[in-house]
Amino acid sequence: MSLTDAQLDRYARHIVLKEIGGEGQRKLLAASVAVVGAGGIGCPALQYLAAAGVGRLRIVDDDAVSLDNLQRQILFGTADIGRLKVEVAAEAVRRINPDVCVEAKQARIAAGTVPRLLGGVDLVLDGSDNFGTRLVVSDFCTHGHIPLVSAALGQFQLQVGTWRGWEAGRPCYRCFVGDAFDADDCDTCAELGVLGAMAGIGGSWAALEAVRQIAGFGEEAAGKVHVFDGLAPGIRTLRIPRDPGCRACGQRT
Repeated sequence: MSLTDAQLDRYARHIVLKEIGGEGQRKLLAASVAVVGAGGIGCPALQYLAAAGVGRLRIVDDDAVSLDNLQRQILFGTADIGRLKVEVAAEAVRRINPDVCVEAKQARIAAGTVPRLLGGVDLVLDGSDNFGTRLVVSDFCTHGHIPLVSAALGQFQLQVGTWRGWEAGRPCYRCFVGDAFDADDCDTCAELGVLGAMAGIGGSWAALEAVRQIAGFGEEAAGKVHVFDGLAPGIRTLRIPRDPGCRACGQRT
């Protein structure tokens, strides 16, 4: 794929980075990424993935915009209240970058719907807000050999991890959280609160990890969870071991 003159201008700041260059930008333009959840994490992630020139973005969410979303979900404004998040987010992506083909999937991910909603992509970025969805997404990605970037947010803390659990010795997301026995029992922002700017950090960081996986630069991130504490502030990185008893990846060598 040759870059047009307009693309050489648009992505010039990527292309001059030796870690990305023209080849990395071509990989981004050829890539297909599904973003699960157009919420606090998904909104900034979509903006930066679109601006980076990811060729195809699939947005999966079943919710509509509400007033209490606006403090942190920065793709939406007051006039969007009541509209489907995927529709508003898709419009924003098209405004940001005409190079990007965007698909809006107004649906909830479950075991029966995940193949249709996430099949055929090169990477999944999961910003969903409950363990049930996260584990369905993780298992599908592990079994389908699809790199997964997951991000979670609450109060003043966020976590971002990258997972390729089908590879020898590498964990999947289920190795990190276990089977989450009560998978729907997940504290929500409504219950605990969240600082809006933390969502911006989390979504941007998740987009960075997605671009890293596609373009291939920097240190290997798979199997690491980065934890940011906004109160300190401070960052620490955890290396997650593979769980030999994990029912998604534990039997793989």
